[in-house]
Amino acid sequence: MHDLTPVLSTVTASFLASFVEVVEAFTIVLAVGVTRGWRPALTGAALALAVLAGLVLAFGPLLALVPIALLQYAVGVLLVLFGMRWLRKAILRSAGVIALRDEEAAFSRETDALARQADDRRADYLAGVAAFKAVLLEGVEVVFIVIAVGAAHGQTLYASVGALAAFVLVMLIGLAVHRPLARVSENALKFVVGLMLTSFGIFWTGEGLGAEWPGEDLALLGIFAVVAAASFAIVRRLRNTYAVPAGGIAQ
Repeated sequence: MHDLTPVLSTVTASFLASFVEVVEAFTIVLAVGVTRGWRPALTGAALALAVLAGLVLAFGPLLALVPIALLQYAVGVLLVLFGMRWLRKAILRSAGVIALRDEEAAFSRETDALARQADDRRADYLAGVAAFKAVLLEGVEVVFIVIAVGAAHGQTLYASVGALAAFVLVMLIGLAVHRPLARVSENALKFVVGLMLTSFGIFWTGEGLGAEWPGEDLALLGIFAVVAAASFAIVRRLRNTYAVPAGGIAQ
């Protein structure tokens, strides 16, 4: 169990974080495919994936040159900042301070925008660019998450497996139903991912600074519990302070 803790936490964090990002990218690509056809949608997506693969091949090997303590500290700090960004939005949405993200609404907005460009001679080009940008922007976050949660303990392979599993699952479900995955509780996923990334960040920052955690890798579970308890306490406090917004779509 002790040896499996870092592996399971790495795979889970990578899978959940990648699942959220792939859902958001898939929504845009699906809108392009439905509105303008699958050729520009798949071309844009494929080019973005090629760029992402190039980034991984170019910068991935450089991590081996960084001393492990420095890498753990740098990755830890970045994960805390990255995780807190996710966690902040998830807390505000859970508390009703800002509206929940709606993939159906995002799909509708994108299809409306593409429909308005239908008479433009560059319509297919613009549609392909939309798919490219969506996959590239969300993909960069996936690449960062995979490298960050895997590099500090040499578990990039496990993190990659989690991300790949998320990609395959979203593609299978999305292509089967040909609709945005609106039933996915994205905010709940972002809440969990924010907790996990923040916990990883705290753990690895401590290791980078030379801290000896009680229970070693099992300390991750304790850190997660503390961060989760604090986050839920903030949600309860905010719910007592703010009224639920009257509608709107989170961006």
